[in-house]
Amino acid sequence: MGNKEILQEMYLSLAGEPPQQMTALPGAGSNRRYYRLEGKRRMVGVRGTSAEENRAFVYMARHFRSAGLPVPEVYAVSDDGLCYLQEDLGDTLLFDAIRPGRESGQFSPEEKQWLRQTIRLLPKLQCAGARNFDFSRCYPQAEFDRRAVFWDLNYFKYCFLKATGLEFDEGRLEDDFDRLAEVLLAERTDTFMYRDFQSRNVMMRAGAPWFIDFQGGRRGPVYYDVASFLWQAKAHYPDELREELLADYLEALARYQTVDAVQFRQRLRHFVLFRTLQVLGAYGFRGYFERKPHFLQSIPFAMANLRRLLEPDFTEYPYLCKVLKELTQLETFNTHKTTEKLQVTITSFSYKKGIPADASGHGGGFVFDCRALHNPGRYERYATMTGRDEPVARFLEEDGEVYPFLAHVYALVDASVARYQERGFSHLMVSFGCTGGQHRSVYAAQRLGEHLRDKYDVNIHIIHREQNIEEKWESNQ
Repeated sequence: MGNKEILQEMYLSLAGEPPQQMTALPGAGSNRRYYRLEGKRRMVGVRGTSAEENRAFVYMARHFRSAGLPVPEVYAVSDDGLCYLQEDLGDTLLFDAIRPGRESGQFSPEEKQWLRQTIRLLPKLQCAGARNFDFSRCYPQAEFDRRAVFWDLNYFKYCFLKATGLEFDEGRLEDDFDRLAEVLLAERTDTFMYRDFQSRNVMMRAGAPWFIDFQGGRRGPVYYDVASFLWQAKAHYPDELREELLADYLEALARYQTVDAVQFRQRLRHFVLFRTLQVLGAYGFRGYFERKPHFLQSIPFAMANLRRLLEPDFTEYPYLCKVLKELTQLETFNTHKTTEKLQVTITSFSYKKGIPADASGHGGGFVFDCRALHNPGRYERYATMTGRDEPVARFLEEDGEVYPFLAHVYALVDASVARYQERGFSHLMVSFGCTGGQHRSVYAAQRLGEHLRDKYDVNIHIIHREQNIEEKWESNQ
């Protein structure tokens, strides 16, 4: 009997009738397969490749649920342990819910609230979830120990570092690995370490976070999960937001144990370094060896994190820092910085013909409505002119309404351009609409283009859609 047939039989046993529909769901970094089964009841079926890993997940899910933690309920497990049915939490990952903030660098109050809810719930999982927890049920091992540390450090060395072709002294590197392991293992705790706690492993359901994919958890220090969440490569949390979330976490953690905030931050930095190396190892294996493009696309973001982390150096690991700095300077990882400048596409349009589509594939950007401005199109003498013509520009400027309008536009767009450049993003779209796409929107698009050209090192593509006019201004900085 195939995997789908096993899951269907299990569903039939629980629901009393077969599923009306069974849909494959997108996978992640693992080899597990997920299916949504719908009919009298709605469930998610999972087919893993390791019965031991599945048993660890099932045990953890049931233990955490009994502790009042938001994790999916496991309904049934197949006799061979390779398949199980669990509660369907929907389709919204926290990672996807905060997409606007990740892409713009400006997180909305709602997005920040979701992140705060999540990070404040983490100590309950780590501390309350560890009470009466049988760590011998963990897979592949019960504890974050020296062996686990070196598994991940060697993962980085063999799957990423060596794959780059960078020359290094393996003995000196191992000496620093030894010192890093000593620092990471200096404190032994009885807390639960999620191990892959990041926004892709949190589901949003009715505005609240739910935890998934914790099957790799074990006994370990709380710092690791904080590093995993706050320094997730593609999350793009600004430093200010990261500090706010860390403060939230420490406040929540204080309910369970004594917290020295200064000491916590000092130790946390070492775990951020370790987690970054582990992530690069995973990206190297999944990307270079398994040829999964999603992981290769994530490497530049992790490298950007590493560059910032190495300022200042870790004095405890001088040779490791030397190698990592050489790694971050490799042309392979600097191409996006040296040859790809941010392109800002600025479009004028008529609302009668709809808002422009984003040809870059990034989903669009700012759209400003110019229709509240005094309309030159109401006067016959401007009928054959556009916002590019001096008489129309003089009309709008002498009226005066356009100046405060553009001041607000500049402030918003400037903030995004600066953040996009800092994050290495490739494209920003800004659109101006008016009634006919001829006067006000054209004028505003031209002025914004000139403003950005004079202020930033960006490439600008201006499109006056209704006038069939395009201009490209390459950065000369």
